[in-house]
Amino acid sequence: MNELEVKAEITKNKPIRGFIFTCSNKTEAECFEKLLFGTDRVYGPVVIRIRKEDLLFLVNTDKDVIYGVFRAITDGGFKIVPNAWKGKYPYQVKVEILGEILELKEANELLKRFEIKRNTPLFGKKLLDFLDLFIPKTTLLNIEEENKNSETIRLILEEKKKIKERGNERDIEEEIPLIESTTFWDFPKQSYGITPKGDNKYPGVTPSLVIYNMVWRYTDPGDLVVDPMAGSGTTLDVCREEKRRCICYDISPTRPEIIQNDARKIPLEDESVDLIFIDSPYGDNIRYNDHPDCIGKISAESEKFYDELEKVMRECYRILKPGKVLGWLIGDQWVKNKFTPVGFKVYERLCKYFEPVDIICVARRGQASHTNLWHNRARRLNFYLRGFKYLIIVKKPLKNEKKRPRGKIEWAYYERRKNSNDS
Repeated sequence: MNELEVKAEITKNKPIRGFIFTCSNKTEAECFEKLLFGTDRVYGPVVIRIRKEDLLFLVNTDKDVIYGVFRAITDGGFKIVPNAWKGKYPYQVKVEILGEILELKEANELLKRFEIKRNTPLFGKKLLDFLDLFIPKTTLLNIEEENKNSETIRLILEEKKKIKERGNERDIEEEIPLIESTTFWDFPKQSYGITPKGDNKYPGVTPSLVIYNMVWRYTDPGDLVVDPMAGSGTTLDVCREEKRRCICYDISPTRPEIIQNDARKIPLEDESVDLIFIDSPYGDNIRYNDHPDCIGKISAESEKFYDELEKVMRECYRILKPGKVLGWLIGDQWVKNKFTPVGFKVYERLCKYFEPVDIICVARRGQASHTNLWHNRARRLNFYLRGFKYLIIVKKPLKNEKKRPRGKIEWAYYERRKNSNDS
C-alpha cells in the first residue's frame, strides 16, 4: 500500500465536517469555473485542516447568499492551482457539486442564527441542521417520495446519513486559532487543539501559540523551520500539525525526534532555512538539564552569557535565507534585589546581524510565582513579578537591499471630542 492509499484508509471513516468559504461578485465565477475554493493566509490554518469528503459552502458577501452543497475532492492545500485569482488566494481545495448548486438568501442572518464562524468547522447536529436548510420542508416531511425526483436532494440525504454513521470528533469542537493582530499575546493554555504541543511540565515550556503565530505569519506549508534550542519539542509538534518541515536540536534532547546538538554550531547549509524560532535560557535561574555546556548554567549578569548567545545568533544568521525571519523569545531577570534587562541586551546583540521587525509582549502564565503568597511579597517588599516575555522578531536583510529614503512624514491631528463635563 503506497502513501496515498494509507492516507485514504486513515481518513475514510473520519467524521465529516463542514467549512465556510467566501467570495465576492468578482471572484465567484472563477470558483465555479475551476471548481476551486480559496482564501488568503488569514484562513490558511482552516484550509489545511480540510479533508477529502468534507462538505463545503460558499458565501457571496456581495449578494448575501450561501451556495451549497459542495464536497472536497482533495485535502486542503497550498497553491493547488497557483495562478487562480492571480495568486491572491493560495490556500485552496478542489470541490465537486452535489447534484446542482442550491442557493440560500440572507446568508449573513443565517450564519448569525447558527453561530457559524469561518474558523470553526461545522460538525454533528449543527452540520445536519445546516444541511436541512438546503432541503425543502416538504421533502423533510416525506423523504421517500420526494427524493426520487431530485438527484441533488438524494445526494444531500446520503451525506446526512454518512455524518450520522461516522459520528463526531473531539478536535473539531474547538476554534482553529486566528493569527494575532496586536503586539500583546496572552494565551490561557500552553497548547491548542486536541494534540499536545510540547510538555507543559518542562521547565520554561514555550506557549505553542507563539510558534503557531510565527509559522503562519512568516512561512508557507512545506517551508523549513528550525529550532536550535527545542526543549520539549513544542516547535516540532506545531510544525507537524501546520504542515511545515521542521528540524529541532537541543544540547540535551528530551525525545528521539530532537537531534543532539549545541546551538553554537548548527549542522545546516548556509541560507537553507525559512524560519528560526528560539526560546533560549534567560540566565541560570532555571535548571534545564545536566549538560555541562548548557548556556542556561551561565548567569545573565555576566557578559559571557550574551557572548555565548551571540555565537548562536551568528549561526542563525548563516543558515537563514535572506529576507527570512528569526523569532527569539526571552525574559528579563530579577534576582536578589537586582534587575537585569536580559531582553534589551539580547535585542542589542541581535541588531548587530539582523534588521528589527517588531517586538511582541507575551504574557507569562502558569508561573510558579503567580500565587497569592508571591503577589503579597511583591507588594510588601516593593518588587515586581515577571509578567511577560519579549518575542523579538528580526529579519535577515536581502542581499544588496537598498534602504528606502525617508520621506516627509505627514502627521494627522485630531481634535479632542468634548463631553458634557468639559467647560
